[in-house]
Amino acid sequence: MGLTSDKTLALAVLAAAGLFVGTVWLWPRLARRGWRAVGGRVGLLLSTQLLLFVSVGLAANQAFGFYASWADLFGQEKDQGVVVDHTPGRGPLKVVDTSRVPGAVSARPQLGGQIQKVGIVGRTTRIATPAYVYLPPEYFQPEYRTRAFPAAVVLTGYPGTAKALVDKLDYPRTAARLVGEGRMRPMILVMMRPTVAPPRDTECVDIPGGPQTETFFAKDLPDAVSGHYRVGGERGSWGIIGDSTGGYCALKLAMHHPRVYAAGAGLSAYYNAPIDATTGDLFQGDEELRNRANLWWCLKHMPAPDTSLLVSSSKVGESNYKDTLKFIERVKTTKLTRISSIVLESGGHNFNTWRREIPGTLEWMSGRLGGR
Repeated sequence: MGLTSDKTLALAVLAAAGLFVGTVWLWPRLARRGWRAVGGRVGLLLSTQLLLFVSVGLAANQAFGFYASWADLFGQEKDQGVVVDHTPGRGPLKVVDTSRVPGAVSARPQLGGQIQKVGIVGRTTRIATPAYVYLPPEYFQPEYRTRAFPAAVVLTGYPGTAKALVDKLDYPRTAARLVGEGRMRPMILVMMRPTVAPPRDTECVDIPGGPQTETFFAKDLPDAVSGHYRVGGERGSWGIIGDSTGGYCALKLAMHHPRVYAAGAGLSAYYNAPIDATTGDLFQGDEELRNRANLWWCLKHMPAPDTSLLVSSSKVGESNYKDTLKFIERVKTTKLTRISSIVLESGGHNFNTWRREIPGTLEWMSGRLGGR
């Protein structure tokens, strides 16, 4: 049974409840002072607490999508990473599976759209990573057959799972609903993790001697998607959205590459790349690279990028609230960069908060991207 399986969660809850009942039932028999009785009481209490912890952990993981599998949980994930592809003639993007949009009115793509699971290999960086691509119903309709659509990259936090963007944060379903309500135009969504070299958190940095993550997102990814799907080729066709680590990446990529990403939205983002056990040494002593990863430094020392930014936070529950207000004020002093915000009265660093911000974010993004 998988880590995110309902059966796994149900089994853990039933086992915890059963052990609790068993503890209550057996407690009178273990009330003596002998070492066996004491050991039995200790064992029952520890076992009950352990199963309660496991049940709560499984439920939290299902709600927030921290880990996708047992291998992911124990750091044994092997199916992703930085690879070198030596196969002649292989394209940079390959569709490996298709599925219906959760909650769609029909399984027919012309009516309900489609989710395509793809594998992407960067032509310049050789980074290989999976992604999910949402194609709106209009993409398959005859009257739109010559239409090029705007596209937005959607990034998870760290470690995150790309599938959670589909079935936990509901990006495709939300986009379809907003189009139906006339609040946004049809848009292609490319949903993935910023962690393209797991388990390392690269913070979307071109690491000296390591994964060239920024180049992958700024060049290889748009090239691969545009070569396979009908995405607008003119400036202003691409945007990028992310939460937490993905939010930092989205803001940075839009600021560093405004000719690629006309808009970047950071939900619960931070504004400088951390250095910790998950990142390792990102900069290898390169001070210029370290400075470029600091969005505060970029706003002060680099030319203002011609791009639109959206940031989000909550007055209560988010640790980035004060920094977000300062970032807004700092961007407002520039001449070219536009800044918008979503500030909730309360909300934590979690899926529930981001689900409240995603509709407004998609609507905002749609208004800033073009297509033909």
